Amino acid sequence: MPTRRDLLRAGLAVGAGTALGLPRVDAGAQTPAPAPDDDARELAAILARIRPPTFPARDFAVTAFGGVADGATDCRPAIARAVAAANAAGGGRVVVSKGAWRCDGPIHLKSRVELHLAEGATVRFSADPAHYLPLVLTRWEGTECLNYSPLVYAYQATGVAITGRGTLDGNGKATFAGWRARQDADVNRLRQMGIDGVPVHERVFGPGHFLRPGMIQLWGCRDVLLEGFSVVDAPFWGIHPVYCQNVTVRGVTVRSHNPNNDGIDPESSTDVLVEKCTFDTGDDCIAIKSGRDQDGWRVGQASENIVLRDCDMTSLKAALCLGSEMSGGIRNVFLHDVRVGSTFTGIYFKTNLDRGGSITHVRIRDVTMREAELFVNFTTAYQGYRGGKFPPDVRDVRIERVTCERAKTGIRAVGVPDAPLRDLVLRDVAVRATPAPHEIRHVTGLRLENVRLNGAPLALPATIG
Repeated sequence: MPTRRDLLRAGLAVGAGTALGLPRVDAGAQTPAPAPDDDARELAAILARIRPPTFPARDFAVTAFGGVADGATDCRPAIARAVAAANAAGGGRVVVSKGAWRCDGPIHLKSRVELHLAEGATVRFSADPAHYLPLVLTRWEGTECLNYSPLVYAYQATGVAITGRGTLDGNGKATFAGWRARQDADVNRLRQMGIDGVPVHERVFGPGHFLRPGMIQLWGCRDVLLEGFSVVDAPFWGIHPVYCQNVTVRGVTVRSHNPNNDGIDPESSTDVLVEKCTFDTGDDCIAIKSGRDQDGWRVGQASENIVLRDCDMTSLKAALCLGSEMSGGIRNVFLHDVRVGSTFTGIYFKTNLDRGGSITHVRIRDVTMREAELFVNFTTAYQGYRGGKFPPDVRDVRIERVTCERAKTGIRAVGVPDAPLRDLVLRDVAVRATPAPHEIRHVTGLRLENVRLNGAPLALPATIG
């Protein structure tokens, strides 16, 4: 848990990156795009660094600490005691056995603790907001604040895991999903606090406010493993690693269709592997992020070295997404071997002129889609624009061997005159049926190689005003 010193330090840091009112500029902004062999070496180096944590062979059964899997008894105190015991012993596995477990509040994980959900175990969380007090330090849609605890939360832990074939049920429909219609005043207030540089410890929400807690948030953690379990009925974003390093997410299923139910949102995190997962979500399946506007510049921590592979996706919004909260920068992203069923947007780069920041060196390949409203979309006019004049830098993107059976709009890539999209390569890309093939404006360094829409090749100049 964050101490008051942590919060004061965060608050005093507000404004350090914004004294001149300028977005952070990445030092390597002018480096040339690497060759394909360099991409392969870069990917191999990232994967070599990512190693799941291991834990001592000690089990701490929740039942041994008073837990009862009857669906009626609150198991949270027993889980908390088991987590504390495992941590005090130098590490171990907290075992939630088969059965229905009621949890009246959040599970807070500690270093060297693996939470193991046995097959047939379902942990169903309370829908009472009061159970998610006291407030914790969190990042809500890219801006730091104090808010209700996420349902599963870890703060600056080293060596933490959730494993097993069981289920985490967020019970989101009961209360929190309804907050989406009541949140606008709080969202606007929080965003203005970030713009104005209000110290983080003064950005207090919780009771009387309507910012929904996330399902799983890991804050500032190292050596993370999430494997095998399922998430259903999340109250807000699903899996949210923030400021994390060395993260493996493998074989996880997220099926949740409440508002803003993203599958996974790696934010300002480094060396992240997501593989063999299934996402069926009410919002983006994966959305890579790095903070919003001035608060993202203040922190100045990019998301980098992100790999997603061999996943299945269905989404009411976007399948593969970068942004829109990307003010700290996003770089070195590899998304490949992905199967998309139905989605609104297949591949989505979303920014606006409030954001600043950059998205660079992104490689997307070997993706198949069945149907989408919009196949590929680069936008610098994403919703929520508040009048800023900080155009983002989107460049060095390669999309290769990506196909879609049908899409209402094929390829949309629209920059702005002062900050065109740069160095976009589309190779072996096809939409078999699309009534609106393309809209491309304010792009420089465009390369189209074997791009076919409605069976016809697409040929355009390298620079489009």
